[in-house]
Amino acid sequence: MESSTATGGGSTGGGGGRREATRQKLYEAAVTLIAEQGFSATTVDEIAERAGVAKGTVYYNFASKSVLFEELLRHGVGLLTASLREAADRSAKEGGGTVAALDAMIRAGLVFIDRYPAFTQLYVAELWRTNRAWQSTLMVVRQEAVAVVEGVLRKGVESGELSDEIDIPLTAAALVGMVLVAALDWQSFQPERSLDDVHAALSRLLQGRVGGNR
Repeated sequence: MESSTATGGGSTGGGGGRREATRQKLYEAAVTLIAEQGFSATTVDEIAERAGVAKGTVYYNFASKSVLFEELLRHGVGLLTASLREAADRSAKEGGGTVAALDAMIRAGLVFIDRYPAFTQLYVAELWRTNRAWQSTLMVVRQEAVAVVEGVLRKGVESGELSDEIDIPLTAAALVGMVLVAALDWQSFQPERSLDDVHAALSRLLQGRVGGNR
């Protein structure tokens, strides 16, 4: 999205690499424009101009503006899901338990949102719309992200580290939602705070230290 390094995996050289680079430019242009002026007000001409390509190039890569946006959502949430999974796997390799893995995912989520704020704003806004053509796709990719957190919670329950009274689906959704909303609040209303500071606050929530004296 906002960075050419965020392609979610390498492409083989040649035409495939060039096409991936073009699609990346279109994602970046679309996410910025739609965040600025909304989906309906953004035209394919504007996306092409912002990306520095011909209008025909947009249609060569995507059948329509709606398809472009649907693929943008899939691409972006896919990157977030990969970031969460990598954080959990890294924590496990380092010998961390369930809480450590969840904390690592919180930080990974904050890093992602800090890197792609425009996409995150769009994603959160679209979650609450029900009249979009891409709604079913959005629900699928959302569940993929939440499922990573569910997997870590489930392992924690199975190992006895977490209570078996935990509602795994709801807790996973709550953790993802906490990171999304807190990060957007941070960027919109408390931009002077550092990522480390925000992570520390959410980490305390995770570890149940808000109401205690520790």
